[in-house]
Amino acid sequence: IEARLLEHAWVRETAVLAVDGKYLVGYLVLQNAGDDWRDVLSAHLAHQLPDYMVPAQWVLLEQMPLSPNGKLDRKALPKADASLHARAYVAPQSELEQQIAVIWAEVLEVPRVGLNDNFFELGGHSLLATQVVVRLREQLHAEFDVKSIFTTPTLADFSAYVAGQQTNNSPVQDALAKSLEALKRLSAEDLDKLTS
Repeated sequence: IEARLLEHAWVRETAVLAVDGKYLVGYLVLQNAGDDWRDVLSAHLAHQLPDYMVPAQWVLLEQMPLSPNGKLDRKALPKADASLHARAYVAPQSELEQQIAVIWAEVLEVPRVGLNDNFFELGGHSLLATQVVVRLREQLHAEFDVKSIFTTPTLADFSAYVAGQQTNNSPVQDALAKSLEALKRLSAEDLDKLTS
């Protein structure tokens, strides 16, 4: 992971650590980086590595801590704090956004999730993404795949994706609902004729 990060022109130094075996934190010393460095570097890694190898959180440093012999002192790296890296909070507006925000907050064990928050920067990873998708399928009765969280990782983008999926599924759902209603109106005799 570190080797792939060092390939990017903005990265001067890097270290990546696993925290409690749950998620990765990328420590960076950047040079000439743009304001969108988080998204750019996450995408850079996502194109080359499996999703679980993309850090969930990032910590910017002026310089890497070194041991007396001049090597990286991983134990001296600051503890990652999701609150320090959170984006400006924008409250979810629609009912769907609020519903998804509650699910994310429960699964990620964070107090709240705003529209600009990134699932992975809040500590999400592929196993938690699977939990989110399962809960959404149960609550919304619609099909989503885990990949959708990776391609639309902010609450705003993911909510828009889910809303689009619901719209795309609605003609099929409407047809099924009409068929079920028609079946309910059939008499027992008519049902016997259909099934024999």
